[in-house]
Amino acid sequence: MALTQRLEFRQSQSLVMTPQLMQAIKLLQLSNLDLTTFVEEELERNPLLERASDEAPGEAPAEAGQFGDGDEAGGSDEPGGGAGEAFEPGQEEWMSKDLGTRAEIEQTLDTGLDNVFSEEPAEAAARNAQDAAPTTYTEWGGGASGEEDYNLEAFVAAETTLSDHLAEQLSVAFTAPAQRMIGQYLIDLVDEAGYLPPDLGQAAERLGASQQEVEGVLAVLQKFDPPGVCARNLSECLAIQLRELDRYDPAMQALVEHLDLLAKRDIAALRKLCGVDDEDIADMIGEIRRLNPKPGMKFGSARLQTMVPDVYVRPGPDGGWHVELNSDTLPRVLVNQTYYSELSKKIGKDGDKSYFTDALQNATWLVRALDQRARTILKVATEIVRQQDGFFTHGVAHLRPLNLKAVADAIQMHESTVSRVTANKYMATNRGTFELKYFFTASIASADGGEAHSAEAVRHHIKQLIDSEAPSAILSDDTIVERLRASGIDIARRTVAKYREAMRIPSSVQRRRDKQSALGNVLSTALSDRSRNTEPA
Repeated sequence: MALTQRLEFRQSQSLVMTPQLMQAIKLLQLSNLDLTTFVEEELERNPLLERASDEAPGEAPAEAGQFGDGDEAGGSDEPGGGAGEAFEPGQEEWMSKDLGTRAEIEQTLDTGLDNVFSEEPAEAAARNAQDAAPTTYTEWGGGASGEEDYNLEAFVAAETTLSDHLAEQLSVAFTAPAQRMIGQYLIDLVDEAGYLPPDLGQAAERLGASQQEVEGVLAVLQKFDPPGVCARNLSECLAIQLRELDRYDPAMQALVEHLDLLAKRDIAALRKLCGVDDEDIADMIGEIRRLNPKPGMKFGSARLQTMVPDVYVRPGPDGGWHVELNSDTLPRVLVNQTYYSELSKKIGKDGDKSYFTDALQNATWLVRALDQRARTILKVATEIVRQQDGFFTHGVAHLRPLNLKAVADAIQMHESTVSRVTANKYMATNRGTFELKYFFTASIASADGGEAHSAEAVRHHIKQLIDSEAPSAILSDDTIVERLRASGIDIARRTVAKYREAMRIPSSVQRRRDKQSALGNVLSTALSDRSRNTEPA
């Protein structure tokens, strides 16, 4: 077969992920804290980006969408939909157009941007001073305060970790360098809860010390503050705290060594092992419960962050629900057109021209991506509220089955977009603050062929049945299945057991022991009070 050369024309379609599209996708799935960090980095990197003024008079809240019963939820899809102009006059029209190729942008830069920014710098500055009330998504809240030198973190005391706290006590407890080295090695093995690994045999080998020396240092470490630290298991942790309280007698030692029976609520076996009566075993269990099973947690190194909602849902005047974005979580950034217009007349080098061309394109895309992110969050949240109207009106028992596809089809978006929007986003409602993913629950078929039930609503129903059961009539999983089917919920026994364990509800056997024990304590208290009242004066 002869080899020949020939020319062919082929036409194909392919999806190209441009850097701008990748940036928009990245912003969509960021939480409000991560978004603030990202925008701050862009403000430092890009000279054409600036914060919007925080002193905008008459700044309106971010009204997103309001609907009543039977009305379609959602707001305007046009840029600045009903909330004001997204950019300054003359800039919005330009930003809504295609930026064109790099050569076209550089050509525009060479001509002084006559067709884009026709104002003189002085006129633009004067107009900027008068137009200081932006009210669109990309300009709500999230900006820095007027005093940039004010740093709140300067007033926050440095956090003491558990390792630092133990190291300070170690320097006082030991003077010999060998003992300090062993102690520091053991402190480095302590986890956040304050526990050491169960096996310390390798510690002696690595340090070249004897097992007796390691055990001696460990005995001193276990007397450090907080009580119970450096224990190797729960029993040892509780024993250390009881010794500190001078309550580690033989009966209490037997109870601590058989915590597995306490977990099973086998009070009769514990009473027999400890050799005490019902009143004493109840007091001993009460003392165990007052101890701290994780003494190191109060020195946690991870700082908790306050959860800030991204969306607010409030009752509307017409009986519906009013959905709005939280303006405090939306960064306020603008493209500095005055600075760019001045630079366009002074730039002479090709390298500088290329740098500012990229800066303009990145700044423009960032502002547009932030605006699109806010609108997408609003649109998804509004559709969720419309779909789950029963939950907001009547409670979790009326939560409907909902998946990503149902919301994506309703707002004409892809499921992946809805998935990114609902990640790490929170909604503040009249029933509490929930993650957007909370409203997407699996469906459980109806026993009578009617509308399916939400898995979260079924969990709530199971919890209600267990909470209302009498001590003399504890409901088994099979009984719960029968009652749920009588209510029109078709569910299997293993599903009931899975939901019960997920809610950390013990089995029917353990619940019967708990409630009988609690009932016995109440009866004994009542009898003792009665006998005390009938004693002769």
